[in-house]
Amino acid sequence: MKKELTGKTAWVTGASRGIGRAIALAFAQHGARVIMCARTKEALFSTLEEARKISNENHIILGYDVGNVSQSDKVFRELCKEIKHLDVLVNNAGILDDALTGMITQQQISDTLGTNTEAVIRHVQYATRLMRKAHKGCIVNISSIVGKQGNIGQIVYAASKAAVIGITLSAAKELAPFGIRVNAIAPGFINTDLTKNLSSHIYQERLKSIKMGRIGEPEDVADVALFLASSLSRYVTGQVIGVDGGMQI
Repeated sequence: MKKELTGKTAWVTGASRGIGRAIALAFAQHGARVIMCARTKEALFSTLEEARKISNENHIILGYDVGNVSQSDKVFRELCKEIKHLDVLVNNAGILDDALTGMITQQQISDTLGTNTEAVIRHVQYATRLMRKAHKGCIVNISSIVGKQGNIGQIVYAASKAAVIGITLSAAKELAPFGIRVNAIAPGFINTDLTKNLSSHIYQERLKSIKMGRIGEPEDVADVALFLASSLSRYVTGQVIGVDGGMQI
């Protein structure tokens, strides 16, 4: 099997579980040195152990809250001492806190936008500082079908993920002259810890809305992230790719 990311260094946020874990392991399998982050290093031990089974690269784990400005800035300064270059950034870390109109709190707004939107902007800036030196790089932002179509009870989440699409389109235009590609993935109904907590009724309703008739797996998203991170997509930038099986909300 050809390894698409041999010699590359990739930074994946929210890599302890679900989509982020699948992306980190796919990148490791294809030869990348992976920088994995989550709120705590302990949460990443399982992903790191699996990555080490896949490859002998010197993978790195970072424990910090992407929504915390001071923590993020500190981690980036320390990371710059550890790595010489960065080829790929995947902004995957995110939170979901549903509430109907009239029940949304200011704390929900601040927390959701801080993690899902502001952190993406911050990490795009971190990455470009390293990528511009080499005049190449790839950024993949994880949005959501909710950011494209909206959903009941998810005004704040939809706003945060729609903003990720706007960030992607703007950054792609700005960074293309520096050889940096920026794209987004908008997953649909994916088999993660969030979906496992749904009631049987809601789960079945979600399945009925998917034309392909099955829930998506984290690996379905990871394969698209791998494509976007590799040279196979060398002329692709400013795109939002839905990974949703034809789902309609």
